[in-house]
Formats: sequence, C-alpha cells, structure tokens
Amino acid sequence: MKKRDVFIGGAWPYANYYLHVGHLAALLPGDVLAKYFRINGDRVIYVSGSDCHGTPITERAKKENSEPENIAKHYHLEFEKTFKNLGFEYDNYSNTMSIFHKNYVKKCFEKLMKNGYIYEKYVPQDFCKKCNKFLSDREIKGICPKCGGKSTGEQCEDCLISLDSSQVLKKHCKDCNSELVMKNNKHLYFKLSAFQENLQKLINNRQNTWRSNALGESQKFIDMGLIDRAATRQINWGVEVPVENYEDKRIYVWIEAVLGYLSAGEKVAENENLNFHEFLSDDNEKLITYYVHGKDNIPFHTIIFPALLMGLDENYRMPDYIISSAYVNLNNEKMSKRTGNLITANELLEIFKKDTLRYYFTFYGPETRDSNCSVDEIKKIHNKFLVGALGNFVNRNFSYIVKNFDGKIPEADIDEKIIEHTEQVYKNMSSSIEKGEFKNAVVYLNDYINLGNRYYDERKPWNQVKENIKEFNNTIYTCLYIINNLSNLIYPFMPDTAKKIKNMLSVSEYKWEPSSIKGDFQIKILELLFERLEC
Repeated sequence: MKKRDVFIGGAWPYANYYLHVGHLAALLPGDVLAKYFRINGDRVIYVSGSDCHGTPITERAKKENSEPENIAKHYHLEFEKTFKNLGFEYDNYSNTMSIFHKNYVKKCFEKLMKNGYIYEKYVPQDFCKKCNKFLSDREIKGICPKCGGKSTGEQCEDCLISLDSSQVLKKHCKDCNSELVMKNNKHLYFKLSAFQENLQKLINNRQNTWRSNALGESQKFIDMGLIDRAATRQINWGVEVPVENYEDKRIYVWIEAVLGYLSAGEKVAENENLNFHEFLSDDNEKLITYYVHGKDNIPFHTIIFPALLMGLDENYRMPDYIISSAYVNLNNEKMSKRTGNLITANELLEIFKKDTLRYYFTFYGPETRDSNCSVDEIKKIHNKFLVGALGNFVNRNFSYIVKNFDGKIPEADIDEKIIEHTEQVYKNMSSSIEKGEFKNAVVYLNDYINLGNRYYDERKPWNQVKENIKEFNNTIYTCLYIINNLSNLIYPFMPDTAKKIKNMLSVSEYKWEPSSIKGDFQIKILELLFERLEC
C-alpha cells in the first residue's frame, strides 16, 4: 500500500480547569488514529495544545488574585502531565502563549487583511464611565431576561441559558458596580459571510466523512445565514492585533485558537525538515486530515476554521474527517462544575490504569450520541472484557506453557483458517478506524479475542497434550499467533497492554499486518495483564 501523509488535530482544551472525562472521551480518538497510522507506516503529524487566552482565564485570575499567565501556565502543565499519563503521544502539544504561535497568528491576520477579509467597524459596546473602559461579556453582571436570575454578559448563572450582552437587563460593572452605558467602539471584523457558498459546497462534499452531528450543526449555521464576526476583543490578555491604533485590543480567541493547528503543525514540520505547506496542501494526493473534538466545538472546525483557510488562500486541505464526539454524562446527570457533578481525568487515573480508561471510552464513549459513565460501570466493563476475555486468553495460554513446559514450545503449524480470519480482522479494523468508527473497530477486536478463547476451548489442549502432542503443539502455536497479532491490534487502544504482551513474546516491533512467530518459542517473562477490580 502507498504510504500516506496524515494530519491529526486534537481540540485545544481551555486552560482554566483540569481535564474532565468529557475531554478524555472527545480527544482520545485522535491518539488512537495517530498510533494506528504510525504502526501502519504512514507519516503522521499529530498536534494540539492549550487554549490560554480569553476572558474566562482573566476572570479566574481576578478571583484568585493572580495573573492570567500564571493560571494558563498552571493548567497547561497539568494538561501535559494528564495527556502523558493517558498515553497520548502528540508530535507537538503546544499552547497559544508561545511566541511561535503568536507570530504565526499575526502573519495570518495580516494575510487575511491583505486579502480583504478583515475590515473595521464601529459598534455600540458596554462602557463603564467610572473604570473608563469598554467591558467584555464576562466583566458585566445583570439580570437574566428569561428567569430573572443573576447573569453575566454571556450566560445566566441560574438557568444557564446563553445570552448576548445586549439581552441582559440592568447591566453593571463587575469591578465597581457602576451602571453601564452604551458607547461606540471600533473593532475589526472577519467577513465570514463571504464564504457561505463555498462552505455549503464543502459540507455537500463531506457527506460521507464528517460525522452526522457535524453535518447537522454545520448545515444549521449555513441555513441561518452566516454573519460577519468580530475578530478583535476589548481585552489585554491574548495575541496582539498587528494593526495600528488597536493596542488596547487582542485578536479574538475564536480566530487565533483554531489557527493553532497550523502553527503547531508548522513547528513539527520545521523540526523534521518538512515543507508544511506542501504537506498540508490540497495538491498532496497522499494526505488525509482529521479534526477531533467534542460536539460543542463543531462550528469552529466546520465553519470558522475552513473559512479562515479559504481566506488565507494558501490552498490548504479542508478537513477531510470531522471526528466530533457527543457528550458524556456522569451518573446519568449532565456534568457541571457548578453542581459538582464532574470527575476529572486525573481522578479516574487514581482509580484505573490508563488502558482501562482508553478501552472503556473507545467502546462505550459518546461516538455518535451522548453516553453515561460511572466508576462502577467502568469496573464492570474492565472485569468483563479485559480480565474475563483478553486477560483470560493470554494468561491461560502463557501460564500453561510456563507451568508444564518451562515456557518452551517447539515451532508448529498455524491453523490456516485462523490465518485467513486474522487477515480479515486487520482489514475490517483498518476500515473502521480510518472512517472514525472506533466502536466498530473494537467490536472486531472483541470478536477476535472471543475467537481465540473459543479455539482454545474447542481444541482442548489439556486433552491433546496426553493424546496427540503434535496437535497440542499446533493448537498452542496457533494461539500464540493470535496473541502476537492481538498485541498489534490492541496497540492503538491499549498501548501498555500491547507492550506487556510484546515483552512476554520477546517481540519489539509493532506492525499493522498479520505477523507470524517463527521458530521454537520460549516465554522468559510472565506478567498478569489485568487484575480484577472490586465493584
């Protein structure tokens, strides 16, 4: 097969709190894709980073009597550690505070202006006379027009409805409590409306590769009619606007964060002496692109980001695959920091090994619809599938050989039907993974594990060893063949478990193709794959 170029962009989590299970479920497919394509021999650039700018971070800094940079740095470092503990292997996990990113975004902003897609506009904005400044949405407090509860300029704190600051009643400044007035302020706007027709064509051309929720949400935006969006914001924390007389403003996070895919990818290419423009070019026939995120980020990846790429006019590939997960509920309730119904990825890692979490959120995660999780449910799945099926098959084979034959088994014949079945499993799993259908891939994986257990039970090696030692050796050698291929097939989902199996097989190489063991075999290391968890 001709080797491919693969670009994978994982959504940039906002650096104002710890990663929760929703982040884990939404971003895990990116790492699965990267691991799969790498052992398939393809050239991969897999990037993400921390979104470090915007008013939520400045507001948190005020509450904690700190600086926005300190808040962002703290959570960025936490994210790096958490992703590492979950087994994620980015080629570049960056952040929007980096000098490289800021300079890259400024150049893109200037190019968008040069191409005529950014223009100046005066708009009425909330102004505090006492503080003598224009206020961002989160610097405003008032009354919700729907429920009468307390509200910021963007969301009611009681009913949680999203609001525009113009809808909020009795608006006051959060800092000094003064009543606000409206005053004209100049901002730069991005001509999103100019891309309506081309974005519709893009959606039409991606009917078979974008997930259904991405298609539906994107079409909804198109049908409502795209409107131009403010590209600058009245805030002092963010990427500086490379335009004279805009020193008191910053580039809006919605425009600079998604450009992080390009800045982070450019940095990887620079380190590897690649031409990133050629790599990500629409003329690159070997290229496949994936963007991985939660459904709340859909319009940023299917409308905003493609529009920016069109505006830059650099012939970059539009997103081929949108891997947009649904939401994860905890204990049958929507997760919320406000209500306390939230569990972080770090808290789960204190209870479970990372492979258990990776398996669970791949097989039972919110791939196409909202899913529910609980600690007890994860334990049950761990015991049923990982201990009872995969662990049982591997350990019963290895333990028997070690106990009865000092870990040695002579070379024997591998069952031809098993070889044929294994070849088909690789094909089926490849097709599913590449289409972003990870649940289906794990179904094929589970079926293959169950095939191994059935084969072992039906062949009854404990009887064969007494009656026909040749058939016994064939059975065990065939089971070792299955185990060897399982170590490849599970690697994208459970890398630690794959490594344990490889170590017991004294094999180091991962291949995404049927792999035979050759010659006499000896187990030098015996290690339990999984321990049963108390429910």
